[in-house]
Amino acid sequence: MVKSIPKYPAPPIIGALSEFRADQLGFLLRARDRFGDIVEIPFFTQRVILINHPDLIQAVLVEHADKVQKSPLDHAIFRQSLGQGLITNEGAAHKQQRKLMQPAFHAKRIENYGAVTTDFTEKLIADWRTGGQVDIHDAMTKLTLFVVSKVLYDADLSQQADGIGEAVHLINHEGEEQYKQGFTVPSWIPIPQNRRIQRAVKDLDAALMPVIEARRKSGEDRGDLLSMLLAAQDEETGSGMTDQQVRDEAATLFVAGHETTSNALSWTWYLLAQHPDAEAKLHAELDAVLAGRTPTLADLPKLKYTEQVIKESMRLYPPAWILNGRAPQENFEIDGYRLEKGTVAFISPYVMHRDPRYFEQVDQFMPERWTPEFEKALPRYAYFPFGGGPRVCIGNSFAMMEARLVLATMAQRYALRVDQAAPVVPEALITLRPKNGIRMRIERRTPQVESAETAGTNTQTPVSMQA
Repeated sequence: MVKSIPKYPAPPIIGALSEFRADQLGFLLRARDRFGDIVEIPFFTQRVILINHPDLIQAVLVEHADKVQKSPLDHAIFRQSLGQGLITNEGAAHKQQRKLMQPAFHAKRIENYGAVTTDFTEKLIADWRTGGQVDIHDAMTKLTLFVVSKVLYDADLSQQADGIGEAVHLINHEGEEQYKQGFTVPSWIPIPQNRRIQRAVKDLDAALMPVIEARRKSGEDRGDLLSMLLAAQDEETGSGMTDQQVRDEAATLFVAGHETTSNALSWTWYLLAQHPDAEAKLHAELDAVLAGRTPTLADLPKLKYTEQVIKESMRLYPPAWILNGRAPQENFEIDGYRLEKGTVAFISPYVMHRDPRYFEQVDQFMPERWTPEFEKALPRYAYFPFGGGPRVCIGNSFAMMEARLVLATMAQRYALRVDQAAPVVPEALITLRPKNGIRMRIERRTPQVESAETAGTNTQTPVSMQA
């Protein structure tokens, strides 16, 4: 017997779109609290099914992955800026592209990226002084941009950092506006929104295309992702990628590879500044393990609390706060609920990560919760900051490595304090970012060398999160 999906009460025609636009994060939490595991929400002409249970999410992302695609709106938005890259392709083309790119993210190759990450981090903080001010979101955005451009394309884009950052932000912002309005206007119509997107894409291409063209001309294989893309050949025809195809893949990983990690690190610094007990415990671990030296990949297994901090930060502020709409291509059932062709499934890590059924004291920043026993008992899709199924983030291992190394390098030398005069407000665009940045005051600290046996043994009383 097919179960009935409860319906969110909303006005005719526009549906709940105005309520959603006014407070996206709060709206989804309220819908979950009121209706539970699944609810149908009318958005203008679109029927959206919000799914809030790990088993149902797994059914959509994994068990029925071959029956869903990204929604037509998602495709229209992302193809404006990213073309036919990994994010926008479906089916066999997506599988082939992913197979091609996967070697760039193998464990042995990632090992080579560690020193690049710490080197750029040390350069970033070399001129920091106690009492100085920094917008940590801007700093983390530039840092991750430098890292991803070097490790994926062996390029130094430091001179173009501000322009690229602004272009990515604009693409992000305009894409979210298109989500809210529920449609895209054909790119050839010269409305202001289309002109802004086209200008941002032009700025992004101005940074990436010369790198691609120079590498194509030289024929040099530097062992990075760009070299793999340029050398790739179709298994049937033997033809290689055009510069446009290479550009689309490069732009996709470039945008996704630095925007999400920069947001995760920015929220981590904000949370640590709000919770001095957690910050002190992090410092104790770093001092004991590193004793003031630069961290390496070999140190990461010992930096357990550092990893817990990152995981808890991404629980409260997952960069990918909502997965791109999954549109059933045929009718199918999940636990007795029928998902019909023509609907769009909304799956939100932000909502699931704040579900009190799976996380005690759900609104509190508690890195200590991430014990091996806790993770083993946690349902697979109660926590999924990198998505899941065939479209799980291809660079998740690289992102976790990068975040831990950046945090370890910076936190053993500096503490950051939030500027209380500059309110911090989450902005749910394509990614979850601080709307006006995060202004912070710099405090230099000297690592306190202690034995590894005594590090991190102090306990922490959870403090209510202030967001």
